[in-house]
Amino acid sequence: MSQPLNRDTPLLSRSMLAVIVAQFFSAFGDNALLFVTLAVLKNQYYPDWSQPILQMLFVATYILLAPFVGQMADSFAKGRVMMFGNSLKLLGALIICFGFNPFLGYTLVGIGAASYSPAKYGILTEITHGERLVKANGLMEGSTIAAILLGSVAGGILADWNLVAALVVCAMTYAMAVVANIFIPRLTAARPGQSWHFGAMLRSFVAATKILWRNGETRFSLLGTSLFWGAGVTLRFLLVLWVPVALGISDNKTPTTLNAMVAIGIVIGAAAAAKLVTLQTVRRCMPAGVLIGVMVVVFALQQSLLNAYLILMLIGALGGFFVVPLNALLQERGKDTVGSGNAIAVQNLGENTAMLLMLGLYTVAIKLGAPAVATGVGFGAIFAVAIALLWWKSRR
Repeated sequence: MSQPLNRDTPLLSRSMLAVIVAQFFSAFGDNALLFVTLAVLKNQYYPDWSQPILQMLFVATYILLAPFVGQMADSFAKGRVMMFGNSLKLLGALIICFGFNPFLGYTLVGIGAASYSPAKYGILTEITHGERLVKANGLMEGSTIAAILLGSVAGGILADWNLVAALVVCAMTYAMAVVANIFIPRLTAARPGQSWHFGAMLRSFVAATKILWRNGETRFSLLGTSLFWGAGVTLRFLLVLWVPVALGISDNKTPTTLNAMVAIGIVIGAAAAAKLVTLQTVRRCMPAGVLIGVMVVVFALQQSLLNAYLILMLIGALGGFFVVPLNALLQERGKDTVGSGNAIAVQNLGENTAMLLMLGLYTVAIKLGAPAVATGVGFGAIFAVAIALLWWKSRR
C-alpha cells in the first residue's frame, strides 16, 4: 500500500539505503555492459565510428521518451518505476547475451535507463528535503561513481577474459538491481490522475520545459548539467581511441581503468560539494567547471600513464564538485513548480541532447580522420569557454 514518508527520518534511512543499493547495481550494469558491448563490436569487426553510434542510440531514447517518463515517475510510486526500468535493462542485456544484434539490445537498455532516471532522482525529494537534499545527491553520486568505477573496470577485465561470461555478469547485476528495488517502500505517487493522452502529455511536458527554462536558477542548472554530461560521455569514447595513440596500449582494460580514475575523483568532488556548497551558494561550483575544460586540454597532451591517471582523477573531482550542487538545485526548485519527475525528465532532455550533439561532432571528427590528441585539445578548450560564458551570464 502506498504511504507518505516522514521527512524527519535520518538521511541514511531504510528507504535511502534501498535506493542507493538499487542505484549501485543498476549503474554497475550500465557501465560494465557499455565496455563489454564495445568489445562485442570489436570482436564482430564493426568499424571504429560505430562505437559512438551505439551510445547515440542509447542517448536518443532519453530524448524521445522525455515527454513521457517524467509523468510516469510522478504518476506511480517511484520505487516501482525504478523496478520497471531495471527490468527493461535486464531484458536488453539478455538480448545481447544470447547473440542478437548488440545495437538492438543496448537501445532497449537505453529505454530502461530513460524510464529509470526521473524516478531515481525524483525519489530523493520524497525521502529527504532542504539542505539534506545536497547530501542525498552526494550519496547518490557516490553510489553511482563507485558503480562506474567497479563496473567499468570489471567490464574491461571480463571482456578481455570471456565475452559470454562478461555478458552474463551484466545481466545478473541488473537482476540484483530489480531485487533491491523491492525493498524501496511504496511511496505515495506525487501527481496521480494525470491524463495519459499523447497530446496532453506532450503539452504538459512542453509547459514544464518552458517553466524551468524561464526561471534563472533552473535554467542555470539545466545548462550546466547538460554541458557536463555531454562532455563526460564524449571523453569516455575519446579515451578508447586516445590510449592506443598516446600510450601505445591496445587492450580493453586500460581505457576502463582510466575511466575509473575519473569515477574516484567524482566521489571526492561530490563529498567536497556536500560539505562546502549549499542551495544558496551554488555558484561556488562554477570555477571547477571551467577548470574541467582546462585539465582536459592538459590531459590530451600527456604521454605518461601515471600522469594520465592523476589528471583524470583531478578532472573527476572537479566534475563532482561542479555537478552535484546543480542537480540538487534543480530537484528542489523543480519539485515546487513542475514536479520532481518532470524536472528530471526536462534535465534528461537537455543533457542527452548535449550528449547527442557532442557525440555526433566526435563521430564526424573521427570519420574525417582527426587525430585523437587534437580532438581532445579542441574539445577541452570549447568546454572551458562554454562554462565560463555560462558563469559570466549567471552573474549578470
